[in-house]
Amino acid sequence: MSRWYLPVKLKFTIATTFAALWSALSFHLAQRWLGEMTVVFGAVWAYLILFGIAILPGGMNAFLMSSLLMDRRPRAHPAINPLPAISILVAAYNEEASIAQTIESIAKQAYGGPLQVIVVNDGSSDGTAAELDRLDHPWLEVIHLPQNVGKARALNEGLKQVRHTITVTVDGDSYLYRDALENLIRRYLSDPPNTAAVAGAVLVRNSRTNLVTRIQEWDYFHGIAAVKRLQSLYQGTLVAQGAFSAYDTGVLSKLGGWPVAVGEDIVLTWAILKAGYRVGYAENACLFTNAPATWRQFIRQRQRWSRGLMEAFKVHWHLLFRPRMITLFIWWNLLFPYMDLVYTLAFLPGLVLALFGIYWVAGPMTLLVLPMAMAVNGLMYRIQSGMFTEQDLKVRRNVLGFLLYSLFYGLVLQPACVVGYVQEFVTRGKRWGTK
Repeated sequence: MSRWYLPVKLKFTIATTFAALWSALSFHLAQRWLGEMTVVFGAVWAYLILFGIAILPGGMNAFLMSSLLMDRRPRAHPAINPLPAISILVAAYNEEASIAQTIESIAKQAYGGPLQVIVVNDGSSDGTAAELDRLDHPWLEVIHLPQNVGKARALNEGLKQVRHTITVTVDGDSYLYRDALENLIRRYLSDPPNTAAVAGAVLVRNSRTNLVTRIQEWDYFHGIAAVKRLQSLYQGTLVAQGAFSAYDTGVLSKLGGWPVAVGEDIVLTWAILKAGYRVGYAENACLFTNAPATWRQFIRQRQRWSRGLMEAFKVHWHLLFRPRMITLFIWWNLLFPYMDLVYTLAFLPGLVLALFGIYWVAGPMTLLVLPMAMAVNGLMYRIQSGMFTEQDLKVRRNVLGFLLYSLFYGLVLQPACVVGYVQEFVTRGKRWGTK
């Protein structure tokens, strides 16, 4: 064992302390700004704005950066042979253009164990059924549902036919990169015994389509991957996404499968955590998926994700009071609606006012967040590009997408999230939407 090894709980303590110190320093430096906002908005609103757009996000970034610097992920065990039999569930709805490629990517995996692949055609109205019927693989089973019942119910229909102790989900418009299944399962088997799920790494497949997908390429490559890595370090990834994750079949059955929800994957993951299990992350198990190609589709996707977060809180709010390291991240998620609301209703109008020389909200002090943001982005790039090199992948040149992701992504993302939070409390419909 390396003499530089730090126990996970010590890493957590160090990261928490650094985040607290950074937040305290930021609050001290922001006193003049706070005073100016107090004159305009009053003390209560000034504090709400300051903490929502500066102190809390800055502290979270400080925690993220210090944790990633200390992260030394153990290698997945290479000597587990043969690999166990697995069942793969693919729920497909109107995936005529992509479902055949998804199945072929599974066929090319050369996975070292028996496969059972169950595709549930959820009442598609296009040519998905015909595409599936022409595929011929000995391990492929197809279930045609007579009508659309929704992703959760479709997955649960497939779960009834699962024969193996590990169940993997794959989205119907995705493509598994080389050794993705093996890397996912080796991580699952190498993690602590109480691990009941492991999320794979989801990356953007159609990043060259237009500017919308170019920007999202960095969100998946940087933000989403870094957060999952951070949460996994502290023994509780909060979302084993349906696009690509492995689950303990027995735990799935015990929990009743996927809940009928807009965000069925996050609600299920929180149920797994609530039951006392651990959820991991395999950063080198890469799956490429099609990101929304229009801003309208992107907004719908993030509204759905935000609704899923609210659904998880409504069902599993007890997690807020569990004495575990991951409880910190549950509280962070509880703060996201507040921060998104402040960003949307205070910071964005403040930016407009700043263009006219009125620095009530956004002004020179706002620039203090840039050094931390640059440091976090640089660290995430170094970590992710190292993983890409190990997998013989190349980080594509996408400078414009990165600049827009870093500087302007939140202008669309956070207002969309606010709408999603509201929708969960005023809209009752639960249906397939954009991933």
